[in-house]
Amino acid sequence: MPKGSYFKKHMEATGGTPRPREERVPMPDRIKQEFNEGKTILLDKPLHWTSFDVVRKVRGALQIKKVGHAGTLDPLATGLLIVCTGKHTKQIASLMVKEKTYTGSITLGAVTPTYDLESTPEQFTDIRHITEQQILDTAASFLGDQLQKPPVYSAIKKEGTAAYTLARRGEELALEPRPIHIHAFRITRIELPVIDFEITCSTGTYIRSIAHDFGERLHCGGYLSALRRTAVGDYPVTQATGVEEFIQQLRERAVREIKTDN
Repeated sequence: MPKGSYFKKHMEATGGTPRPREERVPMPDRIKQEFNEGKTILLDKPLHWTSFDVVRKVRGALQIKKVGHAGTLDPLATGLLIVCTGKHTKQIASLMVKEKTYTGSITLGAVTPTYDLESTPEQFTDIRHITEQQILDTAASFLGDQLQKPPVYSAIKKEGTAAYTLARRGEELALEPRPIHIHAFRITRIELPVIDFEITCSTGTYIRSIAHDFGERLHCGGYLSALRRTAVGDYPVTQATGVEEFIQQLRERAVREIKTDN
């Protein structure tokens, strides 16, 4: 069951990042004005946080209204999340269309309803016959333009309702395939049942669907077991700051400026 007991067990097993309530530090008007004028912030999203968790955290710390992100990362993904503030929120649309690079892992020999570890693996299959060459050839088969069927557990709207809401109700639904482009798909490690990869793709690509389809093409099933976004266009995750680190730096600056003003 998505986001149910299995997800909670996975979160506990992998050490979910706690989000404790912290004492609010008054933000000087000078800092608010600076961020209202516009900032593009590169943040490294922690495991189990939603992208909106990050936005809410930044918005609360800055105490300004206009804060948004340029491309959702699932809770079980980590890595680069671009957050824009103030006037820079107008740049979000142009940032969202940039190609994205991810590293991750696909586990072969089973499937999950959500195509990742938000639900329980099932339909286990023997994979002892799968060869390295088959895996490499399968990765190559994804290159270029194609139509991709999104996961039913996604935020895509179906007659005004998010698909994941309908799926959790047990309703049957079919989402229309969407055009995507895979620029590069490299297998970096094979240690069955897990294969590690690096992929560069167009906006709108569901890596969960890539994992699911990868297993289908090998006739053994597969699901996404780890994912990290390492780049958005020319923005690398190596230049990103941890969310808590960014908030702490911001609060320390606010305290210094308050003391100076007094």
